[in-house]
Amino acid sequence: MFRYFFMLVCLCFFTACERVTDQSESPDPLGDFALGYSVVVAPHPVAGPMSRPATDDEWIAAVKKALDQRFDRYKGDKLYHIAVSVDGYMLAKPGIPVLLSPKSALILNATIWDDAAGVKLNEKPHQIAVIESLTVKTLIGSGLTMSRRAQLENLSRNAALSVERWMTSMMVKKRWFGVVSKRAVR
Repeated sequence: MFRYFFMLVCLCFFTACERVTDQSESPDPLGDFALGYSVVVAPHPVAGPMSRPATDDEWIAAVKKALDQRFDRYKGDKLYHIAVSVDGYMLAKPGIPVLLSPKSALILNATIWDDAAGVKLNEKPHQIAVIESLTVKTLIGSGLTMSRRAQLENLSRNAALSVERWMTSMMVKKRWFGVVSKRAVR
């Protein structure tokens, strides 16, 4: 029994030490990217089973705010636009701590537009699925420890970070944002 308690305490400690990306730091380079504008729509997001409710307007406002905060930091020479569609979500309800504590999740599709060329960089929207950040609060169960609004904002920040990571990978793979792939130079 002591072993399990010790493992739980260690897990909580290491989770609390998790580094959260500070958006006040200068971001990793993203080529000539500068945010023109972000467009977020939620035509008919599907709520998961036993999810707390959220309106389309709440999702639009939260995801747009997270995208703008994350991408306004880039000061490239060329404008790009980010279009996102919120397609599904699950905002965890209170459950039995640790044993039955559902996780919150968000599914969205993203498309990047080149402003000057007036074209999409990705023909098909890129689907992204995110879950809530692992913290001491979410370990017990975000339904018990976080408000619906806090869950929504947590998922929106994670979604913006996932969009940024995807864009960074495409910068190298597909030479987005004026960046020549290191493989192409060889």
